[in-house]
Amino acid sequence: MADFEWYRSFVSIYKYNSVSEAAKTRIMTQPAMSQHLASLEAEVGEPLFVRTARKMVPTERGKELYSQLAPLVEALEEATLNFKAASLPTLSIIRIGSAIEYFSENILDQLQEYKTSTISYFGTADQLLGLLKEDKVDIIITSQKCQTPGIEFTRLYDEEFVVAAPKQMEIPSNNDFESLEKWLLSQDWISYGLDLPIIRRFWREHFKKRPIIKPVHVIPNLHLILKAIENGAGISLIPTYILRNSMDREKARVILENLSVKNVIYLAYKSKSKHLPVMNHIIKVIQKTR
Repeated sequence: MADFEWYRSFVSIYKYNSVSEAAKTRIMTQPAMSQHLASLEAEVGEPLFVRTARKMVPTERGKELYSQLAPLVEALEEATLNFKAASLPTLSIIRIGSAIEYFSENILDQLQEYKTSTISYFGTADQLLGLLKEDKVDIIITSQKCQTPGIEFTRLYDEEFVVAAPKQMEIPSNNDFESLEKWLLSQDWISYGLDLPIIRRFWREHFKKRPIIKPVHVIPNLHLILKAIENGAGISLIPTYILRNSMDREKARVILENLSVKNVIYLAYKSKSKHLPVMNHIIKVIQKTR
């Protein structure tokens, strides 16, 4: 008779196309995960995956079995987590981590809807993920996703960055990409960090190379970067949500509107706490605004 754990392992391998990644997600050893799959294949009587050097490719039988099992396994896991959550104490304080700019523009106005006390932490994506791993925060809003056992990521929205410049700046009319790149390289750039975060991605996406830029100013705060642009200090990439809410249109404007770059923003939280009523409520409130 097939063991339920075999089914859970099979569904994980199918989702991640990898025994090792599935094992990390289920907090198991790779040999144990492989044994679950081998036992299920023996029970079914035929292979469920084709093993390649890079990933596990499901067979037609594997696809058929997944379509039948996945809804049942997920429903049973959710029912189990809900049952556990009912017996857990309610969190009286929720610790939230995000970039300070995102918090200011999107979270601050929601706080009264959370119906609980909060403690806020600000930092970079790496810092916030570290806090979540160490159980120092309960939920984070981040642009960084990684496979970490016990942590779940939910796509929140696509953050769009555009080029913002002082209002009086003259923009070349020549649309030739080579000339446009030369003009951009000649400008005074304001960056969030010395490693040119988001600027590097912008350059790779539109010019297929790394930018040769030494920023004139490094300011690790997007609101202050926008203020510097309005004061005529240079140009930079700014998220559209900040421009909508904070830009002084008498002093700054968006240029080269056809050139933008996107960043995926995620909600991340510990699997063990996502079904707590207060956490579930806050997750829904955050998702509702996007």
